[in-house]
Amino acid sequence: MEEQPFSDTPEDSDTFYYARPPEDISFPEVTISAFTETGQAETSIMVPLQRAYTGREPVISSRLADTPCATLGIQGFLDQLNSTFGTSYSLDTSSLSSLLEDCITNNYDFGTTYGRLRQIWYTDKWSTGVQHILCKWEEKDWEMRRKALIGNQIVNPRLQPRRVWDLCSNRVLPWWAVGMHNRPLPISHGWMDEKHRVNVWTPINGYEWPVPIPRDANLDLIRIEMLNLGAEYTWLDVLCLRQVGGRGEDVRKEEWKLDVPTIGVVYQSPYPRNPAVVCYLSGLGRPCSLKEGDLNSDRSWFRHAWTLQEVGSTRVIAGDTPDGPLHVKPMDKDGNYETELLTRFHKQLQSMGSIVDIFSVFAALKGMQNQVSTNPLDKVAGLTFCLGSQMMPSYDETQSLEEAWTALVNSMYTASQGRLFSLYPEPGNAGTKWRPSWEQVMMTPLPDHEDFSINVNRNEMNEDWCYVECIEKGFIQGLAVVEGVD
Repeated sequence: MEEQPFSDTPEDSDTFYYARPPEDISFPEVTISAFTETGQAETSIMVPLQRAYTGREPVISSRLADTPCATLGIQGFLDQLNSTFGTSYSLDTSSLSSLLEDCITNNYDFGTTYGRLRQIWYTDKWSTGVQHILCKWEEKDWEMRRKALIGNQIVNPRLQPRRVWDLCSNRVLPWWAVGMHNRPLPISHGWMDEKHRVNVWTPINGYEWPVPIPRDANLDLIRIEMLNLGAEYTWLDVLCLRQVGGRGEDVRKEEWKLDVPTIGVVYQSPYPRNPAVVCYLSGLGRPCSLKEGDLNSDRSWFRHAWTLQEVGSTRVIAGDTPDGPLHVKPMDKDGNYETELLTRFHKQLQSMGSIVDIFSVFAALKGMQNQVSTNPLDKVAGLTFCLGSQMMPSYDETQSLEEAWTALVNSMYTASQGRLFSLYPEPGNAGTKWRPSWEQVMMTPLPDHEDFSINVNRNEMNEDWCYVECIEKGFIQGLAVVEGVD
């Protein structure tokens, strides 16, 4: 069987690797449907891709995923794993019995065990101790995240997400259990008003925190749609980013310092794929629809502060229905539709790919001027990845807007800081004079061009400085005399 490193550095290959299924293993065709997963009739589901999935990915049902390993017994547990993986291991396999016993002792359900073992099950290293390897993976991931945050600065802004939703096991897994080779297909979605949301406690994330979703949405239906879109792993903020209200609020605050600023990484995969981002425009898991007022609403996906970093290089619109706005044909070659609302919708959708140029400071700031967020601080945080930097400020929910903006500016590339200094036409009005305040960049017109810039640097005393040439004295010939004027 073939084993491949999934770390970016060769020295990690002894610790981080995955084992592919042998060529003689062929997974059977499986089907999961809205009815088997939720009890809803398929005909009642508006989104066709949410009705059923049929394919040869090693997908298990939610019912099996929710089964406590302890209820299967050690032999029944192994039999179910063999059936799922297409193997014929026995309890005599070195270290396998102790591994399964640990899963039972930890009160794992089958989905959690299956998800965590998927990357190592086909290994030939059972004799060396698979549990030891899994512990090494976890330790290395923990150490990587510890080193990424120094004080209030993130020194590794390309850090991968802490958790990923494994669609085959229907469980949220730590990144170390998934591997660098499995890039998740991320989801971007509009947020419904709080009165239209419900907090769901689900085994998918191990009941770690309540998951806020629209009242008419269902995580199992979203899973079916993502599988139909070709995803094996996905990243969904409400499932993979620890939310308010769960056990361990102090843990959430600590994780957010690192996890919130680096969210943009998962939407900017270095590997081309189609699609790069899945977008629910009308709310997570909901059918894509359009009515008067939607595009102007503060809840519009187009106006969401986080959308700037989530648009990705290519997109697919989820929640598509046969009678939805995506299937309306234009009336002419100029892209006009039968209503002004439809025309505006399609033009906004087409323009999203160029909404932000990460090398353009003022383009990103202009884009954020039109965005909204329930928490004003999210507008600053939503620019962190867009503005680009070798380092990022950590997320501090106790900061003021100006404090957060100052931290972001101080972490920007020197050329980007130079553009703020040399091209913004007014002095700052919030203490620092050489660059605009947060209020200024959000409330005043910004320059259209960035074709000239200098570098603003910072010394050991945290003093900002730049090197520029200036003309102390000069004479411009030809301006002293103007024809026809005395």
